[in-house]
Amino acid sequence: MAEAHQAVAFQFTVTPEGIDLQLSHQALSEIYLSGVRSWKKRIIRVKNSVITGVYPASPSSWLFVVIAILATMYTRSDPSMGLIAKIQEHLPVSQSMSTQCQAVVSAILFSTMLWLLLIFTMRLCLKQLLSYHRWMFEQHGKMSTTTKVWVALVRIFSGRKPLLYSYQGSLPNLPLPTIKDTVKRYMESVRPLMNDTEYERMTKLAAEFEGSLGNRLQWYLKLKALWASNYVSDWWEEYVYLRGRNPIMVNSNYYGMDFLYVTPTPIQAARAGNSIHAFFLYRRKLNKEELKPSRIPGIDIPLCAAQCERIFNTTRTPGEETDTVQHWHDSDYIVVYHKGRYFRLRVYQAGRLLSPREIEFQIQRILDDSTPPYKGEARLGALTAGDRIPWAKARAKYFSSGVNKRSLDCIEKAAFFVTLDDEEQDMMGDNPVASLDHYAKSLLHGKCYDRWFDKSFSVVFYKNGKSGISAEHSWADAPVVAHVWEYVLGTDSFQLGYNEEGHCKGEVDSSLPQPQKLNWEIPPECEEQITQSLVVAQALANDVDFHVFSFRDFGKGKVKKCRASPDAFIQMALQLAYYRDRGMFCLTYEASMTRLFREGRTETVRSCTNESSAFVKALEGGETADVCRRLCRAASDKHQQLYRMAMTGAGIDRHLFCLYVVSKYLGVESPFLKEVLSEPWRLSTSQTPLQQVELFDLVNHPEYISCGGGFGPVADDGYGLSYNFMGENVMNFHISCKRSCPDTDPHKFGDQIRKALHDLLKLLSPNQKEPNKTPESRPEVKKEQ
Repeated sequence: MAEAHQAVAFQFTVTPEGIDLQLSHQALSEIYLSGVRSWKKRIIRVKNSVITGVYPASPSSWLFVVIAILATMYTRSDPSMGLIAKIQEHLPVSQSMSTQCQAVVSAILFSTMLWLLLIFTMRLCLKQLLSYHRWMFEQHGKMSTTTKVWVALVRIFSGRKPLLYSYQGSLPNLPLPTIKDTVKRYMESVRPLMNDTEYERMTKLAAEFEGSLGNRLQWYLKLKALWASNYVSDWWEEYVYLRGRNPIMVNSNYYGMDFLYVTPTPIQAARAGNSIHAFFLYRRKLNKEELKPSRIPGIDIPLCAAQCERIFNTTRTPGEETDTVQHWHDSDYIVVYHKGRYFRLRVYQAGRLLSPREIEFQIQRILDDSTPPYKGEARLGALTAGDRIPWAKARAKYFSSGVNKRSLDCIEKAAFFVTLDDEEQDMMGDNPVASLDHYAKSLLHGKCYDRWFDKSFSVVFYKNGKSGISAEHSWADAPVVAHVWEYVLGTDSFQLGYNEEGHCKGEVDSSLPQPQKLNWEIPPECEEQITQSLVVAQALANDVDFHVFSFRDFGKGKVKKCRASPDAFIQMALQLAYYRDRGMFCLTYEASMTRLFREGRTETVRSCTNESSAFVKALEGGETADVCRRLCRAASDKHQQLYRMAMTGAGIDRHLFCLYVVSKYLGVESPFLKEVLSEPWRLSTSQTPLQQVELFDLVNHPEYISCGGGFGPVADDGYGLSYNFMGENVMNFHISCKRSCPDTDPHKFGDQIRKALHDLLKLLSPNQKEPNKTPESRPEVKKEQ
């Protein structure tokens, strides 16, 4: 094969005259340039480590301190109060070093120590400042004098031009709540879900736990909180994600959609060319730490960026007891799947990143390749979609040596995974609603074998130019992946663009080597395991039902005019809709981030409260509008309070989860914790806001909006619901459930959500005329070239 020969730097043959050595200058040149690129990246990492290590100061500030100390010495004053002289006394005496030279060296050493002390002090001050969270609980638009002073101090101590990871050392540790506070908040959260008998029984269990075992478990957690920067995150990753033995497809992964009303180009290879190039532009910024640190909008408080480290070159490796997340520093290629074949596509040539047009050219080569897949190759990806233990055993038995190991290593070490899907997805035909639902299912699970679910993320490019992203959940949460996806969508359409024919711009180097087809030798026993995993995955995928819709009757702009929090408004609507759908309340999960703290991930907001249930009962019971309005605002205020508490480390569920983990380590049983951790989340919700608003112009180009993303149902008899706000006038919803449950129907629940949204708006703005309902879908708009 030609690509195999190109990978060899030299060849030799033994002849009667001796050994004939032939060098491949092209291969040697590639090796040299690859080494140069690798060393450049190492130098950049070292430089950034130094800059981040001394932040909020700068390396140049060291020179300023040294010059200042030397200048004061020459004015015959001693700013060190005798320390420079002490240092000079203990310097190794050198005959070649004069007394003046020793004094200068001692001054430089003192200046360096003083500089490091100042950095430590500034970091400590900034850490203490970032531990202040009262600003979050103040009324919107009314900032106290204390908070104003605090904001000014944060800006003073924050330094200038921070890199992506500059704030990591200054972020506070996640605080550990007291047992008493957590149990009290838990009991309050379950009151609307229990009758008097159930609540009394749970109260006794809670009191027994708080008075005995809880204090012992809390002592161990205090030790961990003192030792570790975050007492939750490592256990959360391991026990919630990596130790799960069920399929990660549907149960753990999530997806993001393309633009809803625009397809930038109908050419599959061209769309892939621009998008893949944009992904590597993002990775370049990430490696150089040129991405701006994420912040709380409006107040510029930094968020933890630790999850960004494993976006690229990362895979989840199966194990019989637990999986592991492996990350590599660099990878100059991607792996592409098309019609049952796996291809290795290098995106760097002679040390430079291929242009979008060149990547399109290479992708088209793969699309035009008609070679059949190897025996057992076509559905190989089903191993990553099925149960984890069979995949771990098959990996150890069939992929631990030889050609299979080399090909598997190629997939796992790739920057990311790409699928060239031979289907079309969009709001198409006579039933655009069903088409959008099918689009969501395709991104979540595909055909169950045409994705590599272990990769940190996979990108799907459809035949008609649509695209999407699917991500594995253990290494990071949705906002991190959404940040990448926003950048790719914005760069693809507004910076790179396409020519009049819909192809990527630029020229092609026709000497580019062919994409390398991966080789496999799959034995019949492994094929049997692939089939078994596929059966498990298909049963899971077929059981998932989806409904995705874009609500355009009104958006958060209208909600804010009613003096209501958009998120609380949605959560109240969901409580009302679920009650109308099922005639009962349920334990409701809303994801909140804890990235105000170092290595923070998520916390749970329990959205079903005494206040929300009282409001729903009043509205459905026919109470007057004034009573319902008052109860609705009380419920919204309560929800906002719970959300703020979760963000500031005063949540319920992560603390109880860690106490449960400690109890398992100690081998003790807690009836209270066992019952708490077994409660099903029948309504699991999440909002992923638009983070990089500057990349899109929703006023002049409102058609360039994504429909957001979603995830599968958490409970067998419940709903998974994702929503987001696009601009001021659009809200998107992704609803999932299981077909096997007779009590759930995503379309019926979607109808209830629409009705609840209108009813809430009417309630909170009685003097305003309710907006006219607009059609749910719009015709597809092709980009004008």
